[in-house]
Amino acid sequence: MSSPDTTTADPSDLIDFDALLTPGELALRATVREFVAAEIKPHIARWYDEAVFPLEIVPRMAKLGLLGMHLDGYGCAGRSAVEYGVAGAELEAGDSGLRTFVSVQGSLAMSAIHKHGSEEQKLEWLPRMAAGEAIGCFGLTEPTAGSDPSSMKTFARREGGGWVLNGSKRWIGLANVAQVAVIWAQTEDGIRGFVVPTETPGYAATPIPQKLSMRASIQCDIELTDVRLPDEAVLPHAVGLKGPFSCLNEARYGIMWGAMGAARDSFEAALAYSRERLQFDKPLAGYQLTQLKLVDMALEINKGFLLALHIGRMKDAGTLQLHQISVGKLNNCREAIKIAREARTILGGNGVTLEYSPLRHANNLESVRTYEGTDEVHTLILGQKLTGIPAFR
Repeated sequence: MSSPDTTTADPSDLIDFDALLTPGELALRATVREFVAAEIKPHIARWYDEAVFPLEIVPRMAKLGLLGMHLDGYGCAGRSAVEYGVAGAELEAGDSGLRTFVSVQGSLAMSAIHKHGSEEQKLEWLPRMAAGEAIGCFGLTEPTAGSDPSSMKTFARREGGGWVLNGSKRWIGLANVAQVAVIWAQTEDGIRGFVVPTETPGYAATPIPQKLSMRASIQCDIELTDVRLPDEAVLPHAVGLKGPFSCLNEARYGIMWGAMGAARDSFEAALAYSRERLQFDKPLAGYQLTQLKLVDMALEINKGFLLALHIGRMKDAGTLQLHQISVGKLNNCREAIKIAREARTILGGNGVTLEYSPLRHANNLESVRTYEGTDEVHTLILGQKLTGIPAFR
C-alpha cells in the first residue's frame, strides 16, 4: 500500500475532530480506509446483491492486525480501544457485515477465550484466529431467547468425564464457516461457556436465507444434538451471564463507532451527488432544503464520533461504566439509521439502487440496531441508571 494521507479532513467534519486523534490513530485510520477503498467498496454491491460473504478478505484483514486487535498476546495486535473503534468505523463505512465479521471474530469469540479460557484454550485457538487461519462464532441467542438470554434452553449435562450439549441457537454470525464455536448453555451450576470445534459430531449450522439486511454477511441457525465434549472444553473462568455479557459489551462498544462510519459514508454519498445532480438548472446542493438535510446529518455525525471517542478514552483509562456503553450504542445506532435514510432522500429514485450506499447502510443498520441489545434494552438500562428502578419485567 502507498503511504496513507493522514491530513485530509472528512467532508462531514465541522469541528476539526482529527485534532483529537493521535498521529498513530490517524495513521491506522488511513490504512484501514485505504484497505476499504481498495478491497471492499469496489465489490460490496455485488457481494450484497448476491448475498456473499467474501472469505477471501479474511487473510487480508488478519495481515492488517484487525482480528482480535484490541487483545494482548497470542498473536493479537494489542491496540487501544480508540484504535479498535477508529478501525471499526472505517470498516463499516465499507459495509456493516464486514465490520461485523471483525466484531464476531474478535470482540465475541476471541474475547470469550481470551477473558475466560484456560491457557491451553488460548494457545490452541487465539494465534490461529488472529492470523485468520481459524474463524470463530459466538452462540448465545436462541429462537426464543434474544433479549433475555437467561431463559435459554440449550443445556449441557455432565456425563462421565465430560459434557453433552443439546439445544438450538439462532442469528449466529459465521457459524457455518467457523472452525470453533463458543456456545453458552445452561448447566446444573448455572450458565457456562464451551469451546466447541465445529467438526464435533452433532454440531450443525445452517445459513438463514432471504435476509433484507446484512446480506454480505452470514448468520445461521445452530442445532446441537448430543454434542459430546471433554471436561476441558468448558471455559473455566466464566460462570453465569457475566461471562457472555463481558463479550457483548466489547461488541457494543465497537458498534457505536461502526454505526457512525456507515452514517458518514451515507452522508458523503449524498453530498457528492447533491453537488453534481442538477435540478431546475441548479445543483441540488444549492437548495436550502438540501443544505438543511446535509447540516443536520453532519451535526449528528460529529456528535456521534465525539461520543464514541469520549467513551473510548474512558475505556482505555479504565474508568468506563457499563451504562455508558448503552449511551453510545443506543444513540449512535438510532442517529446513524436516520442519517442513512435522510441521505437516500437526496439521491431520489437513484438511491434505491446498489450504485449508491445509503439505503444499503440503512438496511444493514436495522440489524446493527437490533443485535447486542435492542433500543428497548438499552433504553431500560439507562432508565434504571436514571431512576434506580429496574423495568425489565
